[in-house]
Formats: sequence, structure tokens, C-alpha cells
Amino acid sequence: MNDNSIHTFIVLAYKESEYLENAIQSVLNQEYPSKVIIGTSTDNAYIRKFAEKYHLDVVVNPVSGGGNTGDFDFAWTHGSNEIITIAHQDDQYDPSFSKRVVEAYRKYPDSEIIFTDYYEIRNGQRVYHNTLLNVKKILLFPMKLLHSTKSVHWKRSCLRFGNAISCPAVSYIPKNIPFDRIFRQSEFVGVADWYGWYKLSGVKDKAFTFVAEPLMGHRVHEESHTSREIRSNLRTGQEIHMFEKFWPKPIAHMLSHFYSKAQNSNQVK
Repeated sequence: MNDNSIHTFIVLAYKESEYLENAIQSVLNQEYPSKVIIGTSTDNAYIRKFAEKYHLDVVVNPVSGGGNTGDFDFAWTHGSNEIITIAHQDDQYDPSFSKRVVEAYRKYPDSEIIFTDYYEIRNGQRVYHNTLLNVKKILLFPMKLLHSTKSVHWKRSCLRFGNAISCPAVSYIPKNIPFDRIFRQSEFVGVADWYGWYKLSGVKDKAFTFVAEPLMGHRVHEESHTSREIRSNLRTGQEIHMFEKFWPKPIAHMLSHFYSKAQNSNQVK
């Protein structure tokens, strides 16, 4: 399927999400003909049913139930193309997503990651503005002006006041990433993506590239991974540790307080 494509979606499936088929349909319905496979650490009949229905290969993480960070590191290293997007099973991707990412890669081939803006899906409706989304837009403003940068300072401009990069909106360029693992850090499991971008931002000769268009939808619901973490307060201490990578402790604690307030908008009301 799509042998000439340079882009692969790996749909990361976990257990039995009611939104999995919608995610699969959205990545198959792309203007640019991406390759699509399913990745999972919880191989089961439910996932196999959709793989068979849509004639998709399944790659299975040998670490069964490997968790969010283990599954992500497994997924981005198991794509065979130049560009890999890890599609979350609860989310959806606009038809132009692949096309715009491939265009950005061709313009900026030294990119480590290419990420787009995003919107939320709440109760079936698209939401483009709320407290959290607006804060992230402000944090991403320098990247919107730069489009692409290799500067450690400017790459971290969208990380030092909080994590402005949405994980499901990110595409990876494996040949430009000098690590086998990005996410699997046990002490940062609640903010694994934020830590991952911090780690990548320190690579001086590779770029972060931003497509400043909301090209995918992150679904917010009670059983989403993010919502569960926020309810459990897992993130709070780890967010402070992340802020301490950029700021003295008193400022880190203050920023964590305000950032947690913004994160509350992720909860379903």
C-alpha cells in the first residue's frame, strides 16, 4: 500500500477504544497517500477486526501493556518511512495533515520533528479556543514566526513556560533523531512528551518545524490518557521538575501553579 509514500501513520491502539475506527478512517482519508499501520502492546480481537477490515498491518510491542511511554518509543522507531506520525486512537486528522507535513519536510529536511497546531474535540464538536489552547498559541508564537529553527534557545521557547507542543500533532524524522528512546523516563512518565521535546531541543544541528494550522483534533473525554493523569494529580510534581529545567525553584513552583490551572480546561465539563 502506498509504496512511494515517504510518510507513515502508526495508529497507536490500546485495549478497546470506541474511537479507534474513526481515527483509522481519518488517516486513510488523506490528500497525500500515507502508509498506515497499527501499533499496539495490547493485541486483541477488537484491534485485529479493524486491521482486517481496512487491510492494515499490525506491529506488536513485545513488552505487553508497555504503557504510554514504552508504546511511543516502540512506535516511532518501527516505521519504515522518512516521516512517522504516531496517531492517537482517540484523535482524528484532517485530510490535509499528511500533505502539509510532507511539504514542510521537503522545505526543512533537517527537521527532527514537525508539528502542527491542533483543536479539541468535545462532545463531538470542534473547539479552537479555550484557556489551554489560547495559552499554547501564545507560547507557539515565536515558532509561528520562525517556521523552523535549529536554535536550542528558540526550540525551548515553546517549552519553558509549559508544554505547547501537542503530542498527537507531532511527526518524527527518525534519521535526524540521535536517540533510540525519547519518552521512556520513569521519573517523567506523567509529562513524557514534554521531557521528550526538551531532550530533542538540545540537538543543535537539527530543527523543530511548526505548521501553524490546526490540522488535527485531540479528543477530550473522561477516559482519555490526559484526563486520567490530571484527575490523579500525577503530573503536578513532574511539571515542577520540568519547570526547574528552565527556571529557579521559586519561579518553577509559581509557573507550575498557573500551568495547572490552565490544564484544568482539559477536563470534560
